[in-house]
Amino acid sequence: MICAFGLTEREAGSDVSVMNTTAVRSGDNYIINGHKIYITNAGYADTYIIFAKTDESKGARGISAFILEKGTPGFSFGQEYKKMGIRASMQRELIFEDVCLPVENRIGAEGDGFKIAMTALDVGRLGVAAQGVGAAWGAYDLALEHAKNRVQFGKPITANQAVSFMLADMATSIETSKLITLKAAYLLSKGLPFSKEVAMAKLVATDTAMKVTTDAVQVFGGKGYLVENQAERFMRDAKILQIYEGTNEIQRLVIAGHILK
Repeated sequence: MICAFGLTEREAGSDVSVMNTTAVRSGDNYIINGHKIYITNAGYADTYIIFAKTDESKGARGISAFILEKGTPGFSFGQEYKKMGIRASMQRELIFEDVCLPVENRIGAEGDGFKIAMTALDVGRLGVAAQGVGAAWGAYDLALEHAKNRVQFGKPITANQAVSFMLADMATSIETSKLITLKAAYLLSKGLPFSKEVAMAKLVATDTAMKVTTDAVQVFGGKGYLVENQAERFMRDAKILQIYEGTNEIQRLVIAGHILK
């Protein structure tokens, strides 16, 4: 079964505590009303984990999590987004209009939603860090091969220090990103705390992806800007990695919170 994770709203991005989706208890059920945006797999997924306010007076501590099945009355999908990159991935709106869910569809206790969401995001950030490594690595391989074979002024462009140093920086940044991502994965696999390390991995790997893919396009020159060249796709796809699963500005907040305790 394909799953989806419904957290983000128009006014609730980095600050999920201001979400407007509500879940009002009515006997053995909850009545859910609200709206989510940018939800990956929306429309395709069979099962959705959604977050709603069960107590609007408590901010983040008033958020609860629920399991919602596709086809539940009152649950529908809004617009499909056209994006700069990751075009093979579907993002749509989720719309809840008097959706009736039994109490047993709640995950954990009332008010556990924020904690559940943050735990899920930690794991998700590891995947995004790995995406960052992959995008950077793929773009680097293309750029390296091109630079070795592209001849200008009678010699491969790798003979120019400007290009060779750019490639050296790309390779070094990728190796750094790989190592910190693997460290976060190791800590997770051992059941050890890893929130700080995965925030670092997400930050470093995705900033590296944006820099390396941009440099790869530069190595290709005008050819790198053409849609037929895979380098431009790596560059477009890399940008979202700095934004979703928590912006890189939020990662810095997370890291600072850990080191300043």
